[in-house]
Amino acid sequence: MFARHVSMRLRGDSIAKLPRVMKAEVVPLLCKQAEFIDQVTLISPERAGAIVITFWDKKESEEAFNCTRNPEVLRSLLEVIDGTPEVTLFEAADSTFVRKPGTNG
Repeated sequence: MFARHVSMRLRGDSIAKLPRVMKAEVVPLLCKQAEFIDQVTLISPERAGAIVITFWDKKESEEAFNCTRNPEVLRSLLEVIDGTPEVTLFEAADSTFVRKPGTNG
């Protein structure tokens, strides 16, 4: 399993918009990609930054998403972020993630 860690600075007025953008625009794009497992959106306590972690069965699936859909994701996030998001890819060493029957992945 692989995790894509995206760190971003939020615009001051966008704290309430980020979850809506993620749910309405970004998550549907993620769900269309083969071997996408899940995503988590985290907002810092001071509300100045956010981290989005996506989970993938294979590195190649994340790379395919990055090449084909990531420009759409960035366009969706333009209204809520300042600057360019920082992206890091990790290989999972351990997990308690349990797949539910009938879910993607």
